[in-house]
Amino acid sequence: MKLLNNKTLLVLLVLISGYGYIISCTHDNEIAPPPAVVNAKFSPGTGIFLPGNMTAGNTSEWKLDKAHSSVLWSGAYIGAAGLLTGRFNQFGMHDVVDAEMLNYTTAGQPLKDSSWAFYENDDSKTYFNGYVQINQSNTGEPARDAGCNITNLGTTAIVSGTQNLTVTNLAKIKTTKVTFEQSTGDYIVNLNLTWQGKLASPITKALVGKLKYIKKATIAGAAPYDVFGLQLTFQFNKADYGIVSTSIGDKIDIQCNMNFNNK
Repeated sequence: MKLLNNKTLLVLLVLISGYGYIISCTHDNEIAPPPAVVNAKFSPGTGIFLPGNMTAGNTSEWKLDKAHSSVLWSGAYIGAAGLLTGRFNQFGMHDVVDAEMLNYTTAGQPLKDSSWAFYENDDSKTYFNGYVQINQSNTGEPARDAGCNITNLGTTAIVSGTQNLTVTNLAKIKTTKVTFEQSTGDYIVNLNLTWQGKLASPITKALVGKLKYIKKATIAGAAPYDVFGLQLTFQFNKADYGIVSTSIGDKIDIQCNMNFNNK
């Protein structure tokens, strides 16, 4: 009996030792340590993009590709979960001064889209100006666009063949500061929005937006050319401009998708 007990004890010791060895060499059940926290920092590139005289064929001068650009708006539909949305059919990138606030008989751009500059690595030199023609708001519902929208926005109906840049039909933005943001690679934009709306005269409100740069790329073909994009988003309060509505909330989001080429 004593010999049996000794043998039994020896077997148990061998089994326990082997199990301990297996456990010590197996890590399947271990929880991996958390990954190290890395604070990413983006660095701007060296691209410089300027409009110059916007001469066709001059590859050093960048032109706004209006046909592939857009200015979109959206706001909360009061009493529902969805959004009311639309776009402005007519817009441009020009610093429209008082003397230029006129009606222009043309189907194209009435003024050169040349009031901007973008420096990837020198945000102090980056600036841009833009405008929209308010009566060109397009929700996809013609009766609404030519009806209550004209009245509620304090403007006048569209005249065929005319680009209306008069004071009551113009909303303008003008940057005051552009700052590169290392944590995202985007730019913070301080800007002024000037619009009359339903007020007696235009007022200017200071706003803050975000600018995303879509990097330059080459479009292949028989005559290759380069493109790049700028996407600006910001929000304003329509009540600041005297706009009262029972169907859309006060906060209006704007997204400007500007595409450029050097053709």
